[in-house]
Amino acid sequence: MFDPQKPYNDLPLLPPTTELESRSILKNAIKANRVLASLNAKASSIPNQSMLVNTATLKEAKDSSEIENIVTTSDSLFEGFVLDAGSADPATKEVLSYRNALWEGFHAVQKGKFSQEVFVKVVQKIKKGAVGIRDGSGTRIANPVTQEVVYTPPEGEIQIKTLLENLVLYMNDDKDDIDPLVKLAVIHYQFEAIHPFKDGNGRTGRIIIILYLVAQNLLDLPILYLSHYLVEHKNAYYKKLRAVTENQQWEQWILFMLEGITVTAQHTIAKIDAIQELMQETVLLARKKLPDRVYSKELIELLFEQPYTKGSFLVERGIAKRQTAAEYLKALEKVGILKSKKVGRENLYQNSWLLALLKKH
Repeated sequence: MFDPQKPYNDLPLLPPTTELESRSILKNAIKANRVLASLNAKASSIPNQSMLVNTATLKEAKDSSEIENIVTTSDSLFEGFVLDAGSADPATKEVLSYRNALWEGFHAVQKGKFSQEVFVKVVQKIKKGAVGIRDGSGTRIANPVTQEVVYTPPEGEIQIKTLLENLVLYMNDDKDDIDPLVKLAVIHYQFEAIHPFKDGNGRTGRIIIILYLVAQNLLDLPILYLSHYLVEHKNAYYKKLRAVTENQQWEQWILFMLEGITVTAQHTIAKIDAIQELMQETVLLARKKLPDRVYSKELIELLFEQPYTKGSFLVERGIAKRQTAAEYLKALEKVGILKSKKVGRENLYQNSWLLALLKKH
């Protein structure tokens, strides 16, 4: 009998004994896979994929951190990305650490399969320190309003590592014929239930979602993130997690996650279309108003890799030399494509149209 006050050391191993692929689940899994494939194809059609990867990972870092009540503005986040993160405010530093953790996990998974070490690498990047598996007692998850304890995760380093090893085996098993998106829902639940670290579990768990999609070849790039969906449906998210723990209600949990994947993929496709349309409008404006020596396709693409740019970016890309780069950016500001902004000693140039688009959910 589950007791929220006691460590859940009886957390069942994977795979679940419950039937996971009901008719309703399979129907929704087919839909989610189809939309995800459309997103992957759409992303592959973008000439400069850095445009999508940079903005998507930063937005995910912001939304995922917001779930943990780490709040920064889009402006501060994108500024911090192009500047030295050391000068950013504490919340922005936390969010940028999340982005670094995502890439750490992405590269680790590309080199091989999932392992406990991958999880540890990710959380250490998030927390910027030598975080390890929990080895003490006292971890409790409580209702933030009433402070009522709703869950006590497993305790004991050996027990936690045993559960993690079982999770890793399940993640790496590609012979069980379960739809990967159904497995993803199971994997996310299990990681959250194990709660292997003292802090950073939620953010690590959400990074594992995207890593698994990439590892399963459902996406070529890390561009689908559920954090905004989970922010919008935070109460339902935690309620359905608890329903699995307390009553093994897997179906409603899996359907919730499949819906999240479908909705988020559709939203991301629409966002890509909007960014491409805005970039094409900017190209037409630049061709019309900029001198021929200033305009280039490479320059406009660079302005869409993130909302802020600076002269050194143009130099690094070989678009212009240092003095010429400053002239190019001033020319872009003169015709209304960019807006200059002094941040400390740096002159940044904001693509305000792109920033406004990215702020919309």
